[in-house]
Amino acid sequence: MQNKAMLIGAVGAGKSTLTNALLDKQTDAVKTQALVYNDWIVDTPGEYTENPLFYKNIMATALEVTHIFYLQDATNSKTIFPPGFSSGIPKLPIGVVTKSDHPDADVERAVRMLQDVIHRGPIVITSSVAGTGINHLKELIKINNMAELQKYVTEASDEQLKFIGSNSL
Repeated sequence: MQNKAMLIGAVGAGKSTLTNALLDKQTDAVKTQALVYNDWIVDTPGEYTENPLFYKNIMATALEVTHIFYLQDATNSKTIFPPGFSSGIPKLPIGVVTKSDHPDADVERAVRMLQDVIHRGPIVITSSVAGTGINHLKELIKINNMAELQKYVTEASDEQLKFIGSNSL
């Protein structure tokens, strides 16, 4: 199976815009109303994550992917993810801070929020507009285990890329 990522996050977190950036599409993002399968990405409606009644949809769709991108909008002071949310989905977690270049962005706060969701894994600070972090996400999706994800982050030595959790491989 080709590695695939499911993008989850709040309404307006930047899932569709990030999808377009990852696929090098120059189209405007539109509100996602249902699951959208596009090459190696599954874009989800924000309502799937905002409403616990839809968690079953996330769990069912997770069966079709290898990685989950947990998006946190750097301009939003709230998170919609419960603490430890990624531990309930047995897929490789990757935290994604979106809108890092926005004037109202608080990247450190967004990283802290993602640390509560993902207890171990990479966090990539992105801007779909500027292209920041996009190549890291394209590389991380190719990796099939946590030890290699950690190795990639360590060797990349980029301030837009962090690894959280245990240092043991």
